[in-house]
Amino acid sequence: MNPNNQFTQENYEELCEEIWHHNKLYYVKHAPVISDFEFDALLQKLESIEREHPDWVTSSSPSQRVGEMLTDGFLSVKHIIPMLSLSNTYNRDEIKEFIARVQKLLHREVITFTCELKMDGIAVSVRYEHGEFLRAVTRGDGKQGDDITSNIRTLKNLPLRLMGKDIPDVLEVRGEVFMPHLIFEELNNRREKFGEQLWANPRNAAAGSLKLLDPKEVAKRGLRVFFYGVAEDSADIISSQSETHQYLQSVGLPTLEYHKTCQSIQEIWDFIEEIQEIRSNLPYDIDGVVIKVDALQEQQKVGYTAKSPRWAVAYKFAAEQATTVVNEITVQVGRTGVLTPVAELIPVFLAGSTISRATLHNEEEVVRKDIRVGDTVVIEKGGDVIPKVVKVDFDKRIEGSSPWAMPDKCPSCGSEVERISGEVAVRCPNIAGCSDQLLRRISYFVAKKAMNIDMLGDKIVEQLVGVGYVKKPSDIYTLTANQLYQLEGFQEKSVSNLLKSIESSKNVPLPQFIMALGIKYVGAGTAELLALKAGSLENLMKLTRSELLFIDGVGDKVADAVIEYFGDQENVEEIRRLLDLGVSPEVLEIVDHGDHPFKGKTFVLTGTLDRYSRTDAANLIKERGGKVTGSVSKKTDYLLAGEAAGSKLVKAEGLGVEVLSEKDFIGFL
Repeated sequence: MNPNNQFTQENYEELCEEIWHHNKLYYVKHAPVISDFEFDALLQKLESIEREHPDWVTSSSPSQRVGEMLTDGFLSVKHIIPMLSLSNTYNRDEIKEFIARVQKLLHREVITFTCELKMDGIAVSVRYEHGEFLRAVTRGDGKQGDDITSNIRTLKNLPLRLMGKDIPDVLEVRGEVFMPHLIFEELNNRREKFGEQLWANPRNAAAGSLKLLDPKEVAKRGLRVFFYGVAEDSADIISSQSETHQYLQSVGLPTLEYHKTCQSIQEIWDFIEEIQEIRSNLPYDIDGVVIKVDALQEQQKVGYTAKSPRWAVAYKFAAEQATTVVNEITVQVGRTGVLTPVAELIPVFLAGSTISRATLHNEEEVVRKDIRVGDTVVIEKGGDVIPKVVKVDFDKRIEGSSPWAMPDKCPSCGSEVERISGEVAVRCPNIAGCSDQLLRRISYFVAKKAMNIDMLGDKIVEQLVGVGYVKKPSDIYTLTANQLYQLEGFQEKSVSNLLKSIESSKNVPLPQFIMALGIKYVGAGTAELLALKAGSLENLMKLTRSELLFIDGVGDKVADAVIEYFGDQENVEEIRRLLDLGVSPEVLEIVDHGDHPFKGKTFVLTGTLDRYSRTDAANLIKERGGKVTGSVSKKTDYLLAGEAAGSKLVKAEGLGVEVLSEKDFIGFL
């Protein structure tokens, strides 16, 4: 039995939300809390579930998007050539599998690869026309990114005009913006001197600096850029990746020093080991080695997936470890009241940054590893993230130490904590009176995926809650200019911008408003389902448990949570107050397709469609009363087959299942 079958759609949506949460921490907050390896494991788990349940997949699934996000305050620019992310490998066997896949696609054994450093920076695409610097754009979601032209223009090693005689009319190059170690240390020393929060690592510092809205401030940060690839070359000068580095240098663009062509796994592995040996002596951060098919024509033959080139992979270095001592174990209180233990450490340098904290996840984890105050522990960091405690060195345990236990009272409000049977989490039940819960609920309420009050960041929320101006979400809509002027750092422009942002958030899509309510187990996908079923907030509040369970994708846990939420009079009163203050969730028009041919029919999708993504096609089927499953059986009514349809098409034909082309499908629509 496939273990993914044990997953419910609620579990799937929770996993989607967890992945997007970590994605935001990495790309937007520049403060990741898990390693690349752990993130990839979550994504692989998600993709495995989606193969079994394609009808669960929506366009907002993390599997449908390149990781990075767009940033508020910057113009979005569409990439002429999509800017995809690389698939990751973590051991020699996975590299061998990559080589075997390429050999199969190219129908030959001997293939030349180029190996080069994987910079741990911010991916950018820089465009030159007639030799003049024109524009710079971040990766963004792969299809469009942030226009950072003014900011990247301040980088001292970026030429604003290319050198040489035979300059193509158009040259778009790909590279990484980074902060050298020396500059990182100088800036952190300066921040420490003035009592400012230190950056965790050079990548976070570079990302935060590059996204500053004032180019003059960016210029002070000492950022640099290296280039490694060509996205567009109107003169078609280059024929291989190995030629690229020399060509880029010839026109005056900065490139990485270390690269090598290889034809076997052993040659590739030798290069990886060579780089691992010199890694700590490099003046910048790298987190692996990139392996690419060398010939550009062969790259095109091997092709792409929706998210990544098939002709390249990144080998990620193993997690780095360090030994330190646990000074204290503190407890944080989350939005839903969950208590999370955190190890406060004697600061130790690890993987390019000084570490003073490590997550301990939950009470069960601490007890299982028997982590105590005063213990010498090994911490691990797979990339530049908040580390975790791997193990305790019991030989160095001090005499008289005591096992740690979760406090019986909430460290924020003093309420007796609750332990619910069957759950690992320990919770503070004081939803209304716990200040830490309030702070995190307000931050969740104003977030981009909820009310999207883009000028209301965590630090401003902390100030508003701290001075008592905001005690519940509706208080945000009663804030006045006079109140905001009392906050640290607020001037006329910032006050005006925040009030405008609050006002514009009132006309919010219904699914986002449902998200903002913070109903347990309701993620983005479930919020969409609830909104589509109800059409309006008033209808949603009246839905019965049986009506909720009738929604495909809503199970017992979600139905019970929705009923419990709207059954709480305080929640209803807060919603009424939000509406009275002008918040107006849009009413969705529910389209009735009547007795459509898809109604009650079971579909399986395979291959690539020209006009629709599989997700969009599945949604169109479901809107018309059909059902989408992942495997062909005698119960399948239709197989919708695009290009490169494989084994599912063979099975469908064998079972006599009717096969629809995309043209047939559009005709039915």
